[in-house]
Amino acid sequence: MAAPEEPELSQAQTEKLLQFQDLTGLESMDQCRRTLEQHNWNIEAAVQDRLNEQEGVPSVFNPPPSRPLQVNTADHRVYSYIVSRPQPRGLLGWSYYLIMLPFRFTYYTLLDIFRFALRFVRPDPRGRVTDPVGDVVSFIHSFEEKYGQSHPVFYQGTYSQALNDAKRELRYLLVYLHGEDHQDTDQFCRSTLCTEEVVTFLNTRMLFWACSTSRPEGYRVSQALRENTYPFLAMIMLKDRKMTVVGRLEGLIQPEDLINQLNFIMEANQTHLMSERMEREERNQTQVLRQQQDEAYQASLLADQEKDRKKREEEEQVRQEEEKAQQSVLAEERRQRTLEEEKERKSECLPPEPLADDPESVKIVFKLPNDTRVERRFLFGQSLTVIYDFLFSLKESPEKFQIITNFPRRVLPCLPTEEQPNPPTLKEAGLSRSEVLFVQDLTDD
Repeated sequence: MAAPEEPELSQAQTEKLLQFQDLTGLESMDQCRRTLEQHNWNIEAAVQDRLNEQEGVPSVFNPPPSRPLQVNTADHRVYSYIVSRPQPRGLLGWSYYLIMLPFRFTYYTLLDIFRFALRFVRPDPRGRVTDPVGDVVSFIHSFEEKYGQSHPVFYQGTYSQALNDAKRELRYLLVYLHGEDHQDTDQFCRSTLCTEEVVTFLNTRMLFWACSTSRPEGYRVSQALRENTYPFLAMIMLKDRKMTVVGRLEGLIQPEDLINQLNFIMEANQTHLMSERMEREERNQTQVLRQQQDEAYQASLLADQEKDRKKREEEEQVRQEEEKAQQSVLAEERRQRTLEEEKERKSECLPPEPLADDPESVKIVFKLPNDTRVERRFLFGQSLTVIYDFLFSLKESPEKFQIITNFPRRVLPCLPTEEQPNPPTLKEAGLSRSEVLFVQDLTDD
C-alpha cells in the first residue's frame, strides 16, 4: 500500500524550511521538515534543539555537497537543485548564529509585516504589465551595461513568446529570474552566467529568457514560478503536450555544476522530448498525407467535374445540332410546301394554251436540266414572264433557273429588273413560231 503524500507547504513554511537549513547546515530537507513539524514550526526552538545535539568541531566554513534535493513535495517530477550558502561548523560559528538569530528573526518578521501592510496602502506597481517586451529589452540593456556583451543570447521577447517558440521548435527553455538586490546575484552573473563555457553551452543547447523581478514582466513570471531564492533558473520543455517546468536551480552555483545539472535535467527528460518529436513528426506526416489525399481528391473531383462539363457541353452541342437539324428539316419542309403552293398558284394563273392553227401561236420545246422535254404553245403577244411561270409550275423544273436560246445563244429576260420592269413579249424577244429553249439550273449558284 502506497504511503500517503505529505501536504504541500505554504510559502511561509517553505521560507522557514530554507532558513532552518541555512542555520543548521542539514542536507536532508525531509529531516529539516520533520524537525520543524516536531516544534510546531517554531524556528527558534527547532534551531536551539538542533544545536544541543551538535558536538564541537573546528570553526571552518564548508559548503554542503552539491547534489539534487527534492524540495517540491507536491510534484516530485520537478528536479530541484538548491545550493546553500557556506554554513558554520565550529563552536564560534554556532555561537555567532545563535546570538544573531533573534535579531534576524525579528528583522525578517518586521520586514514581512511591513511588506504585507504596504500592499494595502500602495499596491505593487509590478503587478501591472503594460510593456512586457520593453521590460525584457530594458533588462538586457542594463545587464550589458553592468556585465558587458559577453553573455548568453537573451530571448528578446515576452515570456509567453519564448514559451511558444520553445514549444514550436521543441527546444528546452531556460528561464533566469534576476534578483537585483540579492547578495549572490552579482557573483553569479560575473563568475557563472557570463563565462565562456556557460555561454557556449546555453547558446547551442536551448533558448534563454531572462528578466529582472523588479520589472513587471519579470515579477509576473516570478509569481508563476514561485522561486525561493536567487539566483533562480527554471528549465521548461514540452511534456505531455504542455509546457512544463522540469528543473529548478536555486542559489549560487559554479559554471561546471550548472552545466552538469542542466545536462542531467536534459538527459532525464530526453525521452519525453524525443517522444514529442516523434508524435509531432507522425502528426506532420499524417497531416501531409491527409493534405496529399485531399489534393488528390480535389484533383480527381476537378477531373470529374471537367469530364462532366465536357460531357454536358458535348450533349448540349449534340442537342443543339439535332435541334438545328430538326429546325432545318422543318424549314425545308416549310420551304417545300411554300414552293409547291407557289408552283400551284403559278400553274393556276397561267393563260390557256392557244390552238395549233392560231397564226399568233408559238410552239416552244423546252429541254430541262434532267434531259426531259416539255412542249407548249404561247402567243407572240404574251410576256416572257408567262414562259417562266409555266416552267416554274412544272415539278421537273429546278427552283431557280434561266432560259437560254440555242442560236444565237442568249438569256431571255423573263423576270422584271430595275432597268427593265416589264419583260418583253415573245415577239419582242425575237422568237419564231417554232423554238427550242434550254432551261439552265441556277439552284447551286
